[in-house]
Amino acid sequence: MMMDKQEYEESVILVDEHDSVIGTMPKMEAHLAGKLHRAFSVFVFNTNGQLLLQRRADDKYHSGGKWTNTCCSHPRLGEETLDAANRRLNEEMGMECKLEYGFNFTYHAELADGISENEYDHVFFGISNQLPHPNPEEVSEFRYVNMTALKEDIEASPEIYTEWLKICFDRIIEYYNRYLFKKP
Repeated sequence: MMMDKQEYEESVILVDEHDSVIGTMPKMEAHLAGKLHRAFSVFVFNTNGQLLLQRRADDKYHSGGKWTNTCCSHPRLGEETLDAANRRLNEEMGMECKLEYGFNFTYHAELADGISENEYDHVFFGISNQLPHPNPEEVSEFRYVNMTALKEDIEASPEIYTEWLKICFDRIIEYYNRYLFKKP
């Protein structure tokens, strides 16, 4: 499991079940201990209603090579979560987009190598036709996908998608239909 020095040394914000800050912890330590921490997920759609997916770089510390939402990460202590989402969208995908808060959810998933995701995840949405310029250390490839096709593919091949995408996908579709691309 390869990991760059910054990724290993960066800290996450530990929170309680109400998203109140209770401390910080080095990122790897928090993931190995399964501590609840603040995170965010960004979902960017083009004006045709297709979701921009990324395939995580193979050497990411977890879920390498899996397809997931446009980007996700953790805010830094003292950083607003929306600001962190915009920062990481630029760092990972090389793009900017007006993001809006959608909802939050908590989840816990056991991953490989003793790593556990236990996150209070803030979900942001955006619409943009700007083509990404992904950072190859973060992203190995990207694609745009229609939501119906993505739902079918997740059901047919769940092992190629990240746990958090599968866990929140029904809420993403609900938000997509209700607020982004309203269906009667």
